Amino acid sequence: MLHVLTHNILPVFALLALGFIMGRARTASMDEARAANRIAFLVLQPPLIFMLLTGLDLGAIRWDALGLYALCEVAAFILAFLLARHVLRCDFAEAWLLGMAVVFVNTLLYIWPIATLIYGEAGAMPITAIVALDASVSFAFFIISIEFIAGKGDLGGTLGRMARNPVLITIVLSVALNLLAVPIPEPLLTAARFAGAGAAPLTLFAMGVVLSSHSIRPRATVAAISATKLLGLPLLVAGAFALAAPENDWRQLFLLAAAGPSGAMTFSLALLYGVRTDNIAPVIVWTSVLSLVSLAWLA
Repeated sequence: MLHVLTHNILPVFALLALGFIMGRARTASMDEARAANRIAFLVLQPPLIFMLLTGLDLGAIRWDALGLYALCEVAAFILAFLLARHVLRCDFAEAWLLGMAVVFVNTLLYIWPIATLIYGEAGAMPITAIVALDASVSFAFFIISIEFIAGKGDLGGTLGRMARNPVLITIVLSVALNLLAVPIPEPLLTAARFAGAGAAPLTLFAMGVVLSSHSIRPRATVAAISATKLLGLPLLVAGAFALAAPENDWRQLFLLAAAGPSGAMTFSLALLYGVRTDNIAPVIVWTSVLSLVSLAWLA
């Protein structure tokens, strides 16, 4: 467990910590972090998603296991949103993204690199399947929904922004190319691999800088959402597989994914769409820190 923590998990987490330290030391500014976040989100992440979705072997996916995990995500999101909206009294957009923070684990930028380092690409296939689900379905859903929530009735403007969103365009194009079995030219894959490699470190660093300006004191909302993420979702996944698929050999890595920290993209969407981050930011900090030991143990 200690080897996994020191050699696979902490090196990835270090980028977020470095951004946090540099932000507190004022050697990296909020404006620089927001610009870096925007570049990572709109420029570097699409190639990463393209490479993932076009290269995914759909025949190797255990669709029964993935479907069960997706149902757990839906249930956890509904419960978290209702908790944030009606018990913790957050406004609608913030409650929506806090619900996302519970189910949208940092698989693409955090768990996937760690699992690939430990198990190799073939062994990390269950994590890759979750990354594909989150990248193609969950992420698209949250981008579209927050567009409508933030659009406040401006249907034309909202649809226009969605049509120009490079992440949504990449998701649709990549899924279509995979389903049609269109061969991807190797130079294009090389470019996508080269650009996509920068998405995770730049996003984590930028998030660390922005987080450094927030209070990370675990207020009631932060504590409740963090607990729902770190305990509620893993317990829901463990219970669902114990009842419905106890012999499924993907359950352990699915549990690893469920135990991961809240996704950095929740924070990126909050920044891009002007949703307050006073609670979202500390949730990501606390789930990132508190999940270190549990991830090392489960891995």
